Amino acid sequence: MSNKDSLAAQRLARLLDQNSFVELGSLVTARSTDFNLKDQAEPSDGVITGHGLIDGNLVFVYSQDVSVLNGTIGEMHARKIAGVYDMAMKMGAPVIGFLDCAGIRLQESVDALSGLGKIYRKMAQASGVIPQIAAVFGECGGGLSVVPAMCDFCFMEEEHGKLFLNSPNAIEGNHVDKCDTSAAKFQSEETGNIDLAGTEDEILTAIRTLIPMLPDNNSGKQLDAPTADDLNRACQSMDVMKGDARYLAAELSDDHVFFETKKDFAKGMVTGFIRLNGTTVGLVANTTEIHDGTGEKTDSFDAVLNARGVEKAASFVNFCDAFEIPVLTLVNTKGFCNCMCAEKRLARELGALTVAYANATVPKVTLVVGEAYGSAGVLMASKQIGADLVYAWPSAKIGMMAADLAAKIMYPDADAATLSEKAKEYDALQDSALTAAKRGYVDLLVEPQDTRKYLIDAFEMLYTKRMDVPFKKHSAK
Repeated sequence: MSNKDSLAAQRLARLLDQNSFVELGSLVTARSTDFNLKDQAEPSDGVITGHGLIDGNLVFVYSQDVSVLNGTIGEMHARKIAGVYDMAMKMGAPVIGFLDCAGIRLQESVDALSGLGKIYRKMAQASGVIPQIAAVFGECGGGLSVVPAMCDFCFMEEEHGKLFLNSPNAIEGNHVDKCDTSAAKFQSEETGNIDLAGTEDEILTAIRTLIPMLPDNNSGKQLDAPTADDLNRACQSMDVMKGDARYLAAELSDDHVFFETKKDFAKGMVTGFIRLNGTTVGLVANTTEIHDGTGEKTDSFDAVLNARGVEKAASFVNFCDAFEIPVLTLVNTKGFCNCMCAEKRLARELGALTVAYANATVPKVTLVVGEAYGSAGVLMASKQIGADLVYAWPSAKIGMMAADLAAKIMYPDADAATLSEKAKEYDALQDSALTAAKRGYVDLLVEPQDTRKYLIDAFEMLYTKRMDVPFKKHSAK
């Protein structure tokens, strides 16, 4: 049987509601006896599996036990994890996996590899059907690193967690002292694989916060939670803080709760979950500033779209659409990043974002809080690519480009006074939210302080949205 005192068991006990865990497969041991495996104790074959509750919600779990054969994956170890997926798919409930593993069990060779392949396939079949969450608490290397990458959300312990396809020392020209590519900092900031890097307690708390915000499966049942927050609550300092989308998200959400995803990756694009009148809503937002808890600005960004941020947004929109979660987009962008890296990837990622927004059949509401210039503004969930409703603050700028630049292009030989006059004229005629509203591109101008109540009303109106779409297996891009 499994070791009840192991870290693997303790993590599950701290994650799940008290006394709710039921272990399955506790008597399973390895079938292989090669290379003296028969002489080694192997409780549960190095992985604890079962089901339990989080805030009353059913979840299926597995937790690798590094104290047993270093937590390595063997045939029966993998079969137990695959069994967790089979049960979760039958019941329509999320899967949460705790990874702490030295890799593939060498003594079992092709049987172990076959088992890992079965895990991949189960995860692929579950993708878009049930939420999948992983947490890396120890080593997660080689082929096993694909497992958290296939999950919808992944967390990583910042001190002992190691996530890598190739170890840092095996990368040509690199060394762990030069750049630890397996560390939580690198994985969360550079690869976008990690939603949160933190302590074990922070990770377990985050998962317990996330699960009640997610649907159990893709059946289409919307998630509603009771709230005492005033539906007509005025949102404070929204216009002053429009550059900080994280502040806006928290101010809009019930009880000011905002669960951010991939928070350290592509910080100029914000994704995460809020609640509006108890309903979970996915949020995608451009941001130009970050403030700390005291209101001090700690970072700033250009109001442009870059490849990483667009990739992050597209993936998030696809997740929300798969699980029938409505999407709110906050727009504040004036164009595209201009650099060699952007030229290599940005157009492709913008195409993926366009497909994600256009194909999504969930309720989609867009709010322009700052600038929405050029094709960048169009690509951020405009009415033209599928938004059901587009709102804007009266101060928002919506048009081809900033008025001063437009004036310089149209009147290249004009003096400063003429350019200033033409810029004002262009701003009034072509760049204002009012002009966009008059042409039907904006449905409603709302004052910043009234934003919450209008968004709640919008998503409630869209609650019964239905769409007939052409049959296709999936988009080609």
